Amino acid sequence: MAQDAPPIGIELNRLEAQGANCRVWMVARNPAADAVDPLRLDLILFGKDGIIVRRLALDIGPLPARKTQARIFDLAGQNCDGLGSILLNDVLACGPTAETKAACLPRLALTSRADGVSFDQ
Repeated sequence: MAQDAPPIGIELNRLEAQGANCRVWMVARNPAADAVDPLRLDLILFGKDGIIVRRLALDIGPLPARKTQARIFDLAGQNCDGLGSILLNDVLACGPTAETKAACLPRLALTSRADGVSFDQ
């Protein structure tokens, strides 16, 4: 992965209550000519009060070249209304080598469409 490679967009698109769980919808965009495989993120979830409620490793990849994909995961026992923000704490894996992992974090462009929940680095 070259340093001048285009940004990988990761959008927190929607939160949806599923009983006592929260379903999280994310949209990942890879405009580059190369696939990103694997792509694993270390996320920290904060409540509305700013207190950490959970840490999780999330596999977003593989992301095919020039492709946009939706990823869905459920947070068991987590009420969607209680979430205030999500922090990208680190990139655990991004491509097949350590060099690609190091180059990945600056390429990630995070956004949120979820009402009242930010998604930041």
